[in-house]
Amino acid sequence: MTSSDFPEPTLIPVNGVELEVFEAGRENAGNPIVLCHGWPEHAFSWRHQMPALAAAGYHVIAPNQRGYGRSSRPVEVTDYDIAHLSGDLVALLDHYGYEDATFVGHDWGAFVLWGLTLLHPDRVNKVINLSLPYQERGEKPWIESMEAVLGGDFYFVHFNRQPGVADAVFDANVFQFLRNLYRKNEPPAEPRPGMALIDLARAETPRGEPVMSDGELAVLVSAFETSGFTGTINWYRNLDRNWHLLADADPIIHQPTLMIYGDRDLVARAENLAGYVPNVEVVSLDCGHWIQQEKPEETNRVITKWLARQDRPSRRTG
Repeated sequence: MTSSDFPEPTLIPVNGVELEVFEAGRENAGNPIVLCHGWPEHAFSWRHQMPALAAAGYHVIAPNQRGYGRSSRPVEVTDYDIAHLSGDLVALLDHYGYEDATFVGHDWGAFVLWGLTLLHPDRVNKVINLSLPYQERGEKPWIESMEAVLGGDFYFVHFNRQPGVADAVFDANVFQFLRNLYRKNEPPAEPRPGMALIDLARAETPRGEPVMSDGELAVLVSAFETSGFTGTINWYRNLDRNWHLLADADPIIHQPTLMIYGDRDLVARAENLAGYVPNVEVVSLDCGHWIQQEKPEETNRVITKWLARQDRPSRRTG
């Protein structure tokens, strides 16, 4: 699926906002799978998965989540916390008349799905997450912990402690930032002082190889030139708030779960994933962070085979 044949979106009112939603396999109504992108992404990041999942018998629903694309961009930072983000997905199921669905998430989309499954376990029947494993809720809020260990220039901390600074740099360098970010097979680089993503947005020469074609990258550039980055970065500005909001949730993910890592992804793997996600199967692919775009065929094969194995017992007993 290319930019020219990507589905036309529908604007759907949910949870006090509108989401721009892309669909495939509407003929498979009754068997939903919801795809949740990360940062700074777009529903278009699932372009390789949507046809494969539709062919496998799923009604594929890929929203641009709040802050992204043509979806609503509320002004208040707290409107991007896990209660709102998971509430959008619950309301999306309600819109289609689905009691529950299989959910797939990458990067920040994975974080939202872990939270959704904790807060609304009855709405999630299976979890497939890429890159970002379950995040243990430690004794201190996440940003506070990161600041103590990684310092104020770490981008999670910087987004929170210096609001608006990175947003302005990204907004002023949309093409350059996204071109430089969506790379693979990058050669090792010595750590440098300063905020790495701001430096990346200002770098004139990209490193490694592009993940996307020029035409594919243009889809993201156009979307972020329209939306800006502030709404999307506000997800990061709720991380400590999310830590508090998840305090009373059962911390165990009980649903069947598939966790897909990239062997060269810089995101740390979970040391005790099975302790919090006992029904997990873990797969690693030879790629970096942009898993479903770097290895689309392998990602599709892993996901569809896993789903087929999960569905087999219910078919025998149905």
